[in-house]
Amino acid sequence: MLDHVFTDAIGAIRDAFEQALLERQAFEERFNVDVLLGDTTWETTYCLPGEGEEPRVQVDITMVWPTWAQTAYRSWYIGDDVDEPPRISIELAFRVQHLTSRPDPASLLASFPDRSSDIGSDPLRRDTTTLELAHDLDIVEQGWAIETTFVGDYELPESALADGSEIDEHLGGLGVWIASLLVKLGDLDVEYQPRAD
Repeated sequence: MLDHVFTDAIGAIRDAFEQALLERQAFEERFNVDVLLGDTTWETTYCLPGEGEEPRVQVDITMVWPTWAQTAYRSWYIGDDVDEPPRISIELAFRVQHLTSRPDPASLLASFPDRSSDIGSDPLRRDTTTLELAHDLDIVEQGWAIETTFVGDYELPESALADGSEIDEHLGGLGVWIASLLVKLGDLDVEYQPRAD
């Protein structure tokens, strides 16, 4: 495995989610490098235990290590001055899916705070909510979904760049916070489509 601050952050998130007893959707994990722009992106999905491959409630996590952050990290690593500390952009998309009817966005939003627990010096902030209606090829309704996102940046202080265990401390609280929100979403008074056999 690469010894890099971004992979340290990925490991910290994985550890936090596993300690919160969340299940990773293995086929939903991606690690991409944009060969034109240089940004590195890690995406994965977690759900409550026992949900299986078609979870009713899940969270999609996207972390982006932009090119400029790599440049700042490299400068710090070789001992140069850094004007702006590197940051990892984080997006959490909480999704309730396989619903039989249109959900009420107000009831979903009532389950959410406006911000996450702190990660480093700042929290993630609640952003957009999206309703989705899926159809099959014959334009027959296949079910509804609703998704709310939290976005923000994790600014890596110099102490965290020097000691990866500090990243574990900063990101460790996200696991419990996310697990508690997934439980709240799982308790919403909504009707799900029957699971496929």
